[in-house]
Amino acid sequence: MDAMAKQLGYHQIREIFERFRELEAEPKGELEHVNVYTLVVAVALSAQATDAGVNKATRALFKVADTPQKMLDLGLEGLTEHIKTIGLFRQKAKNVMKLSQILVDEYGGEVPNSRAALQSLPGVGRKTANVVLNMWWGVPAQAVDTHIFRVGNRTGIAVGKNVDAVERAIEDNIPADFQQHAHHWLILHGRYTCKARKPMCGNCIIRDLCPFEEKKL
Repeated sequence: MDAMAKQLGYHQIREIFERFRELEAEPKGELEHVNVYTLVVAVALSAQATDAGVNKATRALFKVADTPQKMLDLGLEGLTEHIKTIGLFRQKAKNVMKLSQILVDEYGGEVPNSRAALQSLPGVGRKTANVVLNMWWGVPAQAVDTHIFRVGNRTGIAVGKNVDAVERAIEDNIPADFQQHAHHWLILHGRYTCKARKPMCGNCIIRDLCPFEEKKL
């Protein structure tokens, strides 16, 4: 992990996000889904896996199981066969079956839209809950993954020693009009430009505002 930069000030952060917005006004998550249930499943499957790898596995899965009841009808073995290319697939399959059963038994097959209720589902942590709240219900919740943690600390946009601290720093320091899309902009920046091992600083649109000392020019 890179050393943490000093937290940037309001005007610097505002300029950074204005540039992100100019580059892509409506950033989208890259996990494919057809409804809120399949979004929950996709995000739960994406832990320690790539979005591309999850999408490859779920395209066929969601054609046959796009509701909790259909997933239960598919069964554990059927689900496992679909997602066996994804890391930790056996445990993830068990979690998806358990959460599907809970959704049927306790929520009438509907996905609840509170963070606490979402986090009570097997395999759904705070990050997953925040992704679902943000992408489906438009809540400005911040899902801090490894990309956001790295970019936040490396650039000084959102400095914190752990994911909870970075989440708070995003909420506290990024202007309200950028909160809705903040985590998508940061993820995309970390995934394609501010990479962990070989950051592409020469192509970075915020290079002049970034305090990262090991810029790769």
